[in-house]
Amino acid sequence: MNMYDNPDTVAHSFDENYLSPYLIQAQWAEFVALKEVIYELADRLQHPIRILDIGVGSGRIIQNLHDIPEIWQYVAHYTGTDNAVLCLDLASKMVNDLGINDKVTLLNLDAVALHQLTETYDLIMTTWFTAGNFYPDDFDFKSYSRAASKLDLTINSKFTTIFSQAYRLLAPQGEIVLGACYKDNDATRMKQELSYQKMGMTIITSPQDSFTATQERFWSQRFTREKLYAYMPFVGQQQFAFKDLDTYEYAMQVRIKK
Repeated sequence: MNMYDNPDTVAHSFDENYLSPYLIQAQWAEFVALKEVIYELADRLQHPIRILDIGVGSGRIIQNLHDIPEIWQYVAHYTGTDNAVLCLDLASKMVNDLGINDKVTLLNLDAVALHQLTETYDLIMTTWFTAGNFYPDDFDFKSYSRAASKLDLTINSKFTTIFSQAYRLLAPQGEIVLGACYKDNDATRMKQELSYQKMGMTIITSPQDSFTATQERFWSQRFTREKLYAYMPFVGQQQFAFKDLDTYEYAMQVRIKK
């Protein structure tokens, strides 16, 4: 069971009535920054680009891109993966309603199985803080709040596995983009906690953790530049670029060039 298998949780996650102002504004800041990436890549490569979206969710990004023809024209094909059927159902309905099945492919695929894909992509991305959702398979949501020791995230093998596979799927001169990542600081932690509480969830983590988790199986990590460097040892530090999505140290976009 993953965090998006509960219908109520899915509904609250995509309903602005349940989202904090910080999340709503980060969502739009992320999209503005993503449009710039798509334009820059297509301009540099001199052709429309192939996109792989890891954790496509409700398909919000697809719809937003489609609604702006000046950007949608730069997308040759868009492949979205997710392992949550409820999210894929929402995205599939949206794609069908828009009549863009010829340009969009949706796959029920866990991120750790990206090696099953045979295509290459100019842009591989995650959006809406998905890069922070990759928690260890043995994480115990039921008893973590009572655990004597805290989870050491010096290493996150799942994150490294997923993005090492993604890097291999990149076409020459392609990029991985982590559309929005939480910055690791105490103010952001408190904003995360308030966001989950507004969705009706119960926090099980403490200030000592570098991630926030809930009884409802939501899990989202905060990052520093140094941690991302450590998680992607297959990429040189000079290949990273960081862009703040606000002025209050809440979220950042991360670009990794091949």
